[in-house]
Parts: sequence; C-alpha cells; structure tokens
Amino acid sequence: MNQIRLRWSKSISGMAEEISKSSELGSSAATTTISKTKWSWPTLLSWVPTSTDRIISAEKRLLSLLKTPYVQEQVNIGSGPPGSKVRWFRSSSNEPRFINTVTFDSKDDSPTLVMVHGYGASQGFFFRNVDALASHFRVIAIDQLGWGGSSRPDFTCQSTEETEAWFIDSFEEWRKAKNLSNFILLGHSFGGYVAARYALKHPEHIQHLILVGPAGFAPESDAVSERITKFRATWKGAILNHLWESNFTPQKIVRGLGPWGPDVVRKYTSARFGSHSTGEILTEEESRLLTDYVYHTLAAKASGELCLKYIFSFGALTRIPIVQSAPEWKVPTTFIYGSQDWMNYQGAQEARKHMKVPCEIIRVPQAGHFVFIDQPTSFHSAVLYACRRFLSPDPDHEPIPEWLTSA
Repeated sequence: MNQIRLRWSKSISGMAEEISKSSELGSSAATTTISKTKWSWPTLLSWVPTSTDRIISAEKRLLSLLKTPYVQEQVNIGSGPPGSKVRWFRSSSNEPRFINTVTFDSKDDSPTLVMVHGYGASQGFFFRNVDALASHFRVIAIDQLGWGGSSRPDFTCQSTEETEAWFIDSFEEWRKAKNLSNFILLGHSFGGYVAARYALKHPEHIQHLILVGPAGFAPESDAVSERITKFRATWKGAILNHLWESNFTPQKIVRGLGPWGPDVVRKYTSARFGSHSTGEILTEEESRLLTDYVYHTLAAKASGELCLKYIFSFGALTRIPIVQSAPEWKVPTTFIYGSQDWMNYQGAQEARKHMKVPCEIIRVPQAGHFVFIDQPTSFHSAVLYACRRFLSPDPDHEPIPEWLTSA
C-alpha cells in the first residue's frame, strides 16, 4: 500500500497500529496499566483523563527540560475576523478564542522565528530545538487553533476553502494581536501547508518561509490516481474511504480507550522516537514527558484535527495542490526534508521550477518526518543556513554545512 500512499502519515498510521493492538487488552493488562499510571478512582470515572489544564501542565513539564526562559500566554484572537463567513465556533455569542503561545528569551536585536506544528502535534514537539535556536532568534511557538493548549471550538467548516480560512485567518488574528511583522515563518507538515497558504495571502509580513516536510507539495500523477481508484473499488478500499470521509481520526480511538489511552500513546512514542527512530533516540526522561504531553493533546476535544478530509482526499492527495500556486510565490523559501521523510521532496523541486523568488531544498541525513526530533543538531544547521542573510555578515559566501545535502 506504500505505492498508493494510503497513509495519513507514518506517525499517524504507526500510532493507529499501536492503538489497534492495544484495543485487545484484557482485564489483566488494563489492571497493570492503571496501576502503573496511578490514577485515582475519581479520575477513572471521568473515562478520558485529560483537560485543558492538564495540557498546559504537561507542556510546562516538557519545557522544564529547556534552559531558555520563556513566557506562556493565551493570546485573544476574538470571535472571528471582521466580515468573515468563517467563525471559530458554532455559537451566536461573541465568545473570544485563544491561541496558546510560548515566547522564549532572546537578544533584543534577534530576528523573530515563528514555529508552527503539524497535524496531530503541538508546539511542544519543538522541545529539542528551542535552546539552540533561541541563541540566534526570538523564537515564538504556537498551538494552532483547535490543537494543543489553544481553544478548541467546534469545527464547522464544510469545504477546503473554509478550512484553509479557519487556520489562515486565525493565525492572522494572532499576528495582529501580537503586533508582529517582518518575521521568519517555519511550518512543519500540515503546519507547512498552513504557513505556505498564509504566505501566499499575506506575503508582506514574512521575511523568509521555512517549510519542513510540508504537506501539499507531494507530486501527483495519473498513475497514482489510477491505483487509488482501483483500491477504492475493493472492499478494504471502500471501508477505508468511508472512514476517511467520515472524518475518523486516530485521536478518536485514543479517546475511546479512556484510561487505557496513555499506555497506547506511550507504546507509539517509545517506538517512533526510540526503537524505530531514524536518528537520535529520546532519553528516558524525554520519552516520559513527551508521552504525557502527547496524550493530553490528542485526547482533548476534537477540533482542528477534523480538517483532514477537507484538505486531502482519500490516499492523502491534496485537494488543492500548493504547487499550482508556485508562480504566485512572493516570499524566499527554504524546504527542509529528512532523507527518510515519507513526504516527497520532488514536489518541492517541481514547485521551485515555477517560483520567481529564491528557493532552496535541503535534506538532512538519517532523519524522518520529524527531522527536528530525529536529528536536532543537523536541523538547527539547516535552519541557520536557510536564514543566513539575517545572521551572517557575508551570506553570499556562506557554504552549506557538509553534513547536509542540497536537492
């Protein structure tokens, strides 16, 4: 099935596999899980042991690994942009919504780097990167609307255009509230998709765009579409297509498992960033804190996660490929891919052919889709090279680090 890309992502499918295995846990396994996590009886009664407060608490525990001081805040983005048909929630009230924002200490003259996470993730996934990047940038990491510690309004979008506006406009309202301009925007995976769409709509605010394994750039062909069509005609394909169009997500299974959910997430993070890691394995403490954080962000109310079927059709094909907008690009761009990233860098190569602005493609050896966790040191080098005109006194003669490759 790899050939027809019937994976939402390796990270998501890997977690789904662990979830399906864990759904067969017997009563003895359940007892062991409960004993290990030491839940109290009142917590068990709540079935899904999480809340917004627990997300923020887990975030603080994960960020305690950092040496760089930071300020965490909930930035008010209002009830929706004036005149917009897309509101942040299904309500007749003017209840405001908030974007969870973490700003790290930096030198006064440092360029600003805004980091946007991918699907099923949140800003804490950049925990291995902040200390190194904060010595060069004013780093601001956010949870997109509907994810992490941000507000989770009902997701009411009914089209690709509305879904894109939901994320782009909420980010723009956040930018206005923070009074930011002339910043470097970095987006990973689905966050790269949002960052690219935002830069197309509001290029005047972006100095440089860094897209890390971005969604929406994978090259498509008639052969791929034909294979997907044939698979959909099978009973397995019909079931998977129905689940896709029903907006079934791995997060729903995590919630359905209730107090057994944390153990499922632990197995996933231990495998993806441990035994099956393509790069630097997490330490025991990193794994424990990341697992706790990931569970709480996944098990909370469904909101932003429901965007998936509107952005991608079955088979993970982009409904409105970003490569079609390449001639309209106005912001210098750097693509960063892990050498083992399931996102295909050839899509970026195709986009570059039609761009009228500087564009580079950097590949990081021995790294997968989460390149910034797999190979943090090499990832930092790639980001610094991408931003050399803001950091180096002689950017035109700055060589690419020898351990990185240029596509």
